[in-house]
Amino acid sequence: MTKAVLATLQLPHQSAQEVEDNLTELVQLAEDAGLTVVAKVVQNRPRVVPATYIGLGKIMEIKELLSDDEHIVIFDDELTPAQQGNLSELLDAPVLDRTQLILDIFARRARTKEGKIQVELAQLKYLLPRLTGHGTALSRLGGGIGTRGPGETKLETDRRRIRKRIADLEDELELVRKVRQLQMAGRKKADVPLVTLVGYTNAGKSSLFSALTAESTFVADQLFATLDPLIRKWQIAEGEWVYLSDTVGFMRKLPHTLIAAFRATLEEVSAADLLLHVLDASHPLVEQQKAAVEEVLREIGCDTPIINVYNKIDQVLGPVITGPDDLQVSALTKANLESVGIAVSRFFASQFVVRRYLLPFDQLTLLSVIHDQGEVFAEKYQPDGVFLEAKIKKALAKRLEEFEVKS
Repeated sequence: MTKAVLATLQLPHQSAQEVEDNLTELVQLAEDAGLTVVAKVVQNRPRVVPATYIGLGKIMEIKELLSDDEHIVIFDDELTPAQQGNLSELLDAPVLDRTQLILDIFARRARTKEGKIQVELAQLKYLLPRLTGHGTALSRLGGGIGTRGPGETKLETDRRRIRKRIADLEDELELVRKVRQLQMAGRKKADVPLVTLVGYTNAGKSSLFSALTAESTFVADQLFATLDPLIRKWQIAEGEWVYLSDTVGFMRKLPHTLIAAFRATLEEVSAADLLLHVLDASHPLVEQQKAAVEEVLREIGCDTPIINVYNKIDQVLGPVITGPDDLQVSALTKANLESVGIAVSRFFASQFVVRRYLLPFDQLTLLSVIHDQGEVFAEKYQPDGVFLEAKIKKALAKRLEEFEVKS
């Protein structure tokens, strides 16, 4: 089995705990990719070395750890093409960065055609700027980790062909996006709310999804177990149900090429009426993970309302410190699970108001809008228009303010 040496920098703005947590995450990524981690190397430096990322002395220290051809060196940040080439030459070994490792795992996890398209697109966009010169760094990788999927193509592949393939994949994703938008429009027309689970990878989203919907989904203690979005009906109260969607997990240092490639999938997040942010209450850096997810949501322009759900409370010895509106549950033991449905039901109930209106006859198109989007309790035709009492969304109520009957 291929052995991996992990390397990173600790810069002045980083705490030792943060660096250690990043390395722990990198260990799990490497193991998920089928590698055996044999050493972790950290160098304290005031800044990144432009040519080699780390200093020459630390490079020589890493080289001494490489005893045979079965070693690979993985860095916990995205390396520039020049850094990767220089490191590969100096270490005389294959060199990968965090981005390549994540892309490789995504390639393993992708099941649907859409998922495979998105992963290949991200891989090619990563590969393209690294095809300059003779591709020495990439040539050392052979057909192993970091070269799965499109990386297996001969390194002499013309960059023009890769650009053409990228354009074709983007066209395919555009078609996927249009189909997804039609599906979203259909759900909106049915007036059934969409609730989407988001969270740091391995926070237990898929376990919670299964527990809430009583559906059997793939659940594993591994990063990025869910790549393709799942949507199921979820009954949140008697006679009240919503669509529940499970999505890909986020993490710190998530490659920008990956976020761009998965934008069609992430539209499912932006289109939701409510997000359930699932957090691992047992993780020592849960608040940093929370911030990482919120950063990705900002990056994709998502401002959907959020309810925080702290999962895995069965693994916490002491009290979990959360906000007053946050939930604490265990998807595994089903503890407090009913609180999620109650909170979601209350949220959607709070989005509606009961109002009375007098609509002039030249505004009767609004009457059909109210019937489509709300619940009409009373309707009476009068000489000066149509009087009605209805429960409608707050946004629609604001639009109809001029026709409201106050007394």
